[in-house]
Amino acid sequence: MKNTTPHSHTPDFIHQVKNFLVYIFNLDEGKAEEEHTIEDIKKGVVFRGTNLWVLICAIFIASIGLNVNSTAVIIGAMLISPLMGPIMGLGLGIGIFDVELIRKALKNLTIAMVISVITSTIYFLITPLSDAQTEILARTTPTLWDVMIALFGGFAGIIASTRAEKGNAIPGVAIATALMPPLCTAGYGLATAQWNYFFGAFYLFFINCVFITLSTVVIVKYLRYTPKQYVDERTGLRVRNIVLVVAIATMLPSVVIAYNVVQRSLFERKARNFINKEMDYTSTQIISQQLNYRPDTSRIVVTCIGQTLDSSQISYLSQRLPDYGLHRTSLIVRQNYNELNARSIQELNQQLRTGILEDLYRKNEEIIRDKDARIAVLEKEVLQHRTLNSQTADIGKELKIQYPALAEFSLSSSPVYNVETMKPDTAYLAYARFGRRPSSAEIKRIEEWLKVRTKTQKLRLVMQ
Repeated sequence: MKNTTPHSHTPDFIHQVKNFLVYIFNLDEGKAEEEHTIEDIKKGVVFRGTNLWVLICAIFIASIGLNVNSTAVIIGAMLISPLMGPIMGLGLGIGIFDVELIRKALKNLTIAMVISVITSTIYFLITPLSDAQTEILARTTPTLWDVMIALFGGFAGIIASTRAEKGNAIPGVAIATALMPPLCTAGYGLATAQWNYFFGAFYLFFINCVFITLSTVVIVKYLRYTPKQYVDERTGLRVRNIVLVVAIATMLPSVVIAYNVVQRSLFERKARNFINKEMDYTSTQIISQQLNYRPDTSRIVVTCIGQTLDSSQISYLSQRLPDYGLHRTSLIVRQNYNELNARSIQELNQQLRTGILEDLYRKNEEIIRDKDARIAVLEKEVLQHRTLNSQTADIGKELKIQYPALAEFSLSSSPVYNVETMKPDTAYLAYARFGRRPSSAEIKRIEEWLKVRTKTQKLRLVMQ
């Protein structure tokens, strides 16, 4: 009898899984012709004419967005930015060993970079808003996550570029990798002489360029694009090593920054947890807390009012710090005004003044809005009164032509109350005195004419 143990089916199962994975991750399906892809990427490399003007406009838009802290404006600028072209061209040139394309891409990328920084610098020199908004600050400390965004964004960009159906991946990559805002932030740092902003933002742009280029090289190699010129194995290995070394050298500082960001976030979370659980007193209130992270010695500084904590309580709290993972952390408790140093009092006063000013500002805004609403109502009433006076004279003249016996006429707006429900309403009251009283039919016709003339059905005619 044939042996059909479970182990005999294992190779077939592995082979089926392998074939399935190859099938679903196959990049050859839907791939555009190699020559068409290369030609399309080359078209986006050169910066002159239309591309250059679009870049300048996009830089101005992105700078304004950063200046006014508008995410929507920044996204719009990134969508129209043509900066992806030379970066993908550089990756393609390295992938197919096209020296001419590499030189052209580097040249045009440098031109675009210089023009972008100059344009944004000019804007931030002339704008009256000089404060660094959160959108600017977010692009001054690149981390490992920015590396990953650039790498996977580059993968998405080059994969979409090699498809016959391009789809909408390229605009998404432009938004995700955010090539333009770092250059605008660098221009802000240059305009305001804040070199940490300049170098931090420029480093973020450099990260994006390197890892979009790297991902482009990887996909071009994976799709086995034909090299433009023959290179021996040693030359190819040297190029790959250079690309790898540049990528690692670019990534290492961001890893260090990311590590510090994570450590600071963990410290702040642990410190808040410690304060909420261990310093929840009924007779003592914490009015401010400062969480200062340092790799070697961190500090938690709390300012309290109310019942004073004695030295034994503070000592107990300090001993509890390691239980919350707060090693190498010191606790400083500042209590009551007579125990606060001059700096603490100044900080507390500043906080109180800020709170009072905010309350006054909000109340003043409410008062101003209320006054504006009242003024608008009064202006509307004055305008209606003036319009009514003008209408009264004109209507009186027209009525006099039709009924020469008319001696007096007036038209006014007056509140009218229903005596049963006391529900208020507003109606037009027309008063007319004739030398010879008109007939009932004429009175009815005059009243209907006045309703048409005043464009309201709420009109009462009083005759004398």
